[in-house]
Amino acid sequence: MKKYGYVRVSTREQNPERQLIALREYDIPKENIYLDQMSGRDFLRPQYQRLMKALRKGDLLIIKSIDRLGRNYGEILEQWRNITKETGAYIRVIDMPLLNTDSVQGDLTGVFISDLVLQILAYVAETERAFIKQRQAEGIAAAKAKGVRFGCQKIETPQNFREYFEMWEQGEISSRNAASALNMSHSTFYRRCREQVEMGKETGKGTVRA
Repeated sequence: MKKYGYVRVSTREQNPERQLIALREYDIPKENIYLDQMSGRDFLRPQYQRLMKALRKGDLLIIKSIDRLGRNYGEILEQWRNITKETGAYIRVIDMPLLNTDSVQGDLTGVFISDLVLQILAYVAETERAFIKQRQAEGIAAAKAKGVRFGCQKIETPQNFREYFEMWEQGEISSRNAASALNMSHSTFYRRCREQVEMGKETGKGTVRA
């Protein structure tokens, strides 16, 4: 059985020394300790991927805390299952010994604890997702009650748009100058012009100029 350690810090400025000190108590070979430093937006974890390739059945992975495996319970659950079920390795969580799947009493106890932890994590992950959805639904309902509109809102057409449209159509003003005079973006002005042309097709009026 080989021992491995994994350390993750959320930013490059954060000091990983506290986690490294904790791992040194378990006589893990230096070359078997993997360290990832990343921002919250970047969770590719190159060193973790290397660790997963090196980990074999019967090996022991030691981490300072359970949240080193993921940013939320869903990710933690997925990685826990990959390590304990797919790879068949053991996990030791320094801050939460109850989660340890390696056992001096034999493999059966370790497997039982692993299965129990998986069920607990699955429940917590599902509860977390349901809570988030509920909060989102409540937030949307409260906002709608206050008159907040969701989705893209169509920009109202100025009352004097037709005047500038006809000037533009006759070549008396450029589309950019017309848009500026109407306090509209160039793309919005051109889109409204196309709408005017579509409405005027029945009478044979209007051709959108480039």
